[in-house]
Amino acid sequence: MKNMTNNKLKQLEDFIQSTGPVAILFSGGVDSSLLSVVSREVLGDKHICILLNSPLIPEYAVCRAKQTAHDYGLKLHVLDIDPLEYENIRMNPRDRCYHCKKKVIEIARKYAASLGYTVIADGTNVSDTQTLRPGLAASREERILHPFVSANITKADIRQIAKQKDCDFWDLPSSACLASRIPYGEMLDVEKLGKIEQGEDILHRMGFLQCRMRLHDGGTLARIEVPAEQIPTAILKMDDLISHLKATGIKHVCLDLEGYRSGSMDET
Repeated sequence: MKNMTNNKLKQLEDFIQSTGPVAILFSGGVDSSLLSVVSREVLGDKHICILLNSPLIPEYAVCRAKQTAHDYGLKLHVLDIDPLEYENIRMNPRDRCYHCKKKVIEIARKYAASLGYTVIADGTNVSDTQTLRPGLAASREERILHPFVSANITKADIRQIAKQKDCDFWDLPSSACLASRIPYGEMLDVEKLGKIEQGEDILHRMGFLQCRMRLHDGGTLARIEVPAEQIPTAILKMDDLISHLKATGIKHVCLDLEGYRSGSMDET
């Protein structure tokens, strides 16, 4: 296993070396963080990381991204944007992720070009290509490089490589933009996104690090997803969970007995 990941890491390093100076779409998650760390090791100062800060991203994630950049010597640039200004994002159609990715890339490309960077890469990996991700189509259209895919690196490989490198982010829980917690067709707004951020912060503080709070019925009903093995714990903490979540303005709280699963809003 270790030899295999070492071989993949060498392929990744060779690919990054071949790209030359690169701008990386950065979120502070394990994927983009590892890509950025390896890019710094290979390219030195000939890299930048671009974080698009918006109402769709929890504040804690932005703080974590800044800390990671500081800890690993990454050249981080934070740009503030508001995707809710655009109707094809705000109205939350099924292809919202596609439109959002197109806008993010447009803004990042313009900024990167102003600093002399023409190559843009992101942390997409082989595992991502096996799930429903409309944003990938936008990335392909905009010629965004996927170094992990080129090196045949999966999500599990990324965690293994990051662990071998003693990166403290190797076991970060998977994350996604806050809009993924709202049903398609239900308009996005700052109030709903704020409820989700507050709710998931409450869940994190109660010990549910890998979780989702899905909003339904116009933001009045919260559907909680935690790993199946933590469902008994959630039931034991039910009273505290309900009281804290209702304090954010939510009227009804339910626990999804199927447990946490990525992309449950895409289920039919």
